[in-house]
Amino acid sequence: MTAMSVGLALIGLLIAGLLAWIGLNLSRRKAADTQLEREEAAQLVAGAEAAAERVHRQAEEDAAVLRTRAEAAERRAEEIRREAEDRASEVRRDAEQRASEVRREAEAEAQSIRDDLREQRLEMERREHRLTEREERLDEQHRAFEARQAELAAQLAELEQRKQEIKDLEDERRRILEGVANLTTEQARAELVASIEDEAKRHAHTIVREIERQALDEGEVKARKIITGAVQRLASEQTSESVVSVVHLPSDDMKGRIIGREGRNIRSFEQTTGVNLIIDDTPEAVLLSCFDPVRRETARLTLDSLVLDGRIHPSRIEEIYERSKGEVAELCERAAEDAMAEVGITDLHPELVRTMGLLRYRTSYGQNVLKHLVESAHIAGMMAAELGLDPKLCKRGAFLHDIGKALTHESEGSHAIVGAELARKYGEADDVVHCIEAHHNEVEVRTVEAVLTQAADAVSGGRPGARRESLEAYVQRLERLEEIAMQHDGVEKVFAMQAGREIRVMVLPDAVDDIAAQVMARDIAKQVEEELTYPGQIRVTVVRESRATEVAK
Repeated sequence: MTAMSVGLALIGLLIAGLLAWIGLNLSRRKAADTQLEREEAAQLVAGAEAAAERVHRQAEEDAAVLRTRAEAAERRAEEIRREAEDRASEVRRDAEQRASEVRREAEAEAQSIRDDLREQRLEMERREHRLTEREERLDEQHRAFEARQAELAAQLAELEQRKQEIKDLEDERRRILEGVANLTTEQARAELVASIEDEAKRHAHTIVREIERQALDEGEVKARKIITGAVQRLASEQTSESVVSVVHLPSDDMKGRIIGREGRNIRSFEQTTGVNLIIDDTPEAVLLSCFDPVRRETARLTLDSLVLDGRIHPSRIEEIYERSKGEVAELCERAAEDAMAEVGITDLHPELVRTMGLLRYRTSYGQNVLKHLVESAHIAGMMAAELGLDPKLCKRGAFLHDIGKALTHESEGSHAIVGAELARKYGEADDVVHCIEAHHNEVEVRTVEAVLTQAADAVSGGRPGARRESLEAYVQRLERLEEIAMQHDGVEKVFAMQAGREIRVMVLPDAVDDIAAQVMARDIAKQVEEELTYPGQIRVTVVRESRATEVAK
């Protein structure tokens, strides 16, 4: 309402000002042409009225807008006031609620603090009570300790007196014993120590024997299960091979053609092949003798081809020999690939494959080395699977452990070291190389896989019928076994039995008791292990007999 009044007043003042200006102009120009002044005055009045009308309408419109805005402002102010009151009431309620919660929390915390203080006060009182009781008990214990100390002092004095009396009695008894036994104190002490030592040894050996028996029972059952399972699952044939090959002839007339005129064919054959050709009275057969199995096989194929072809002369011998060398090389490589396929190894270096093939015609104590490697690989893989190890690594180490036997005549050193160097040269893993170099203990064994390689090698070579040894070495081994057993005191007779697999030792029952017999069996077995090399194992049996003899008169 105030804004509208101000607008009307402004409009009135504006109109009054215009009328005054119009009147002034009219008064000034009154002297001029009256008619012109009337027209101009009329025009001015009309313009003033129109202007006043426009100003009036504009003023009314502005007044209406101002009224509308004023009303909107009043409504907004009323809304703001109501919101402010609502917010103030809400803030007040929140403040009152928060104050109430803080008050309750403060009261609860104060109550908790009071409770804690009460508990602490009660605990302090209990501790003071316990300390008081402990002090009283300590005082009582101190008094009892003093009394006990005085009693012990008296007993100690009495013990000292008795000790002195016992010492005097001991001295007297020792003098009497020395006089009766004619022994000094040092001699008696030595005999007593020897007696106690012997008794301790017997007792210790009894305990050791019991522990060994338990360990052997458990270990033997588990080892027998693993090795028996590996051997039982392995089916391997074995044929004894020698250094002589027999070539059958269609007739005895062929022997003359092989010898040739003045022996030129047989000389040419031996010079070309490096093999001795033996022609004896054996019907329809000749012998090829050579320690190199590859050359012997090459010569056999050459002679078979010559006999089949029928044309035998020096140039033909050389031609057939060159062709047979290629055939033998192919057979060796094929044998190595077959062995690898049987074992499950496919990533050997080509040079290792070629070297492995040479073992097809190599034997060790009559056992074919390549078949021995395949058999060892299977045994090692099965034992590794039983023990939870990597079967592939154990198979690879056992399969390659004797590869050096193909090169021992070309390189210096044992076949284990030569094979290890060859495997290392062609990229084999360090664990595989260690299995090769340590399988004869020339290098200290560091891994379980190397131990399994040794075990697989021993099982394959030590099983009955796998290998054979010369008669001279066999006899020497039996004699040495008997010599080792006879070196011990109390031995009456020694018998090497079961082809050297068992030693039967007969001892004198008066000189050797049961415990000493056990000790002797162990000592003999240990000495045999240290001094002899043999396949498999040797059982040592000590027999002690007690005989009672009387004569009837």
